[in-house]
Amino acid sequence: MISKEFLKAGHAPTLLSAFLYFDMSFMVWVLLGALGVQIAASLGLTPAEKGFMVAVPILTGALLRMVAGVLVDRIGPKKTGAIGQAIVISGLLLACFLKVDSYEGVLALAVVLGVAGASFAVALPLASRWYPPQYQGIALGIAGAGNSGTVFASLFAPSLAKAFGWTTVFGFAAIPLIAAFVFYLVFAKDAPNPPPRKTFAQYMAILKESDAWWFLLFYGVSFGGFVGLSSSLNIYFNSEYGLDPIVAGFFTAACVFAGSLLRPVGGGLADKIGGIRTLSIMYIVAACALVVMSFKLPTAFMTLGVLIVGMGALGMANGAVFQLVPQRFQSEIGVMTGLVGMFGGIGGFYLAASLGLSKQALGSYQPGLLGFAVLALVAFTGLTLIKRRWRTTWGGMLENVRI
Repeated sequence: MISKEFLKAGHAPTLLSAFLYFDMSFMVWVLLGALGVQIAASLGLTPAEKGFMVAVPILTGALLRMVAGVLVDRIGPKKTGAIGQAIVISGLLLACFLKVDSYEGVLALAVVLGVAGASFAVALPLASRWYPPQYQGIALGIAGAGNSGTVFASLFAPSLAKAFGWTTVFGFAAIPLIAAFVFYLVFAKDAPNPPPRKTFAQYMAILKESDAWWFLLFYGVSFGGFVGLSSSLNIYFNSEYGLDPIVAGFFTAACVFAGSLLRPVGGGLADKIGGIRTLSIMYIVAACALVVMSFKLPTAFMTLGVLIVGMGALGMANGAVFQLVPQRFQSEIGVMTGLVGMFGGIGGFYLAASLGLSKQALGSYQPGLLGFAVLALVAFTGLTLIKRRWRTTWGGMLENVRI
């Protein structure tokens, strides 16, 4: 899918910088989820407290994505990203040196880690502004594949916590972030023709567009499902199947890797067969996977297989959504990325928190999983209702692009 024409069309160093920035940011965004079993055992947390702990960074990141989106349009994506990275690195180092060992302290760190989640609203416009419409799917798929950072958290954080203690992991996590930060400062560049600055009223005016609200729903389901599960699966595999935290981390990493790897594939597939068609298929696949998973399959390996399919579908859906967004809102890509990303985070917060609450209240994760499967079907139904209008209005005005 990556052709010579694609490589010539944009700015590869910026695309790589955006990917690395996003990758490392996502690694620490879900870090508390990767450490969830060990933190919960150390602090004696209830299922609801565990769910809330892993959900707080997601919610904070969601809310800050709107702020980051506005800053991207005001001061540019490179400066916005540099500020965010500096805040997160400082927070991790401080938590390590202070040896945070209370639930309140962990929640405070969770808020800081939410800044890393806001990187979505920076990395994607940073990359997107360099590429023409026909390459938006693959460009944003590559930049967005930085959500693979969640794999590193699941693979390494539990093992490091076992060897050195979970508070020390925060210091270890800062090391690759610093390396990515230096690379970013050297190689990332803002595109030469940014859209003009807008007033606050102009930013809010976009919410009068019905299409904007549809995109909020679509990404709330696709990305919300991905990040909500990424943050919760370590705890889920430990609670439901008794897996050791390190083994649970390996299982989670496999699921997350599938979703991350297939995100650019989803963007590329959307470029070829259309974002609407790609999204429709992926919502159905994801909903079916969540329903099957909700019945607690006999073995962890069976659940792993179902989750790989479901997470892969959610990852491809993420790529497909952002094949469509820049086409419809090219001049408002900064604020739309912030808005859409915010609702993606809100979807993830809802899923992570609902899983913890349903486990504590009813002794089962099934209600939370089925509830999110219903949301996926709602998104599919909405897409089915509006696809004809999209294809006959704004879709017809774009050359060489399939929606």
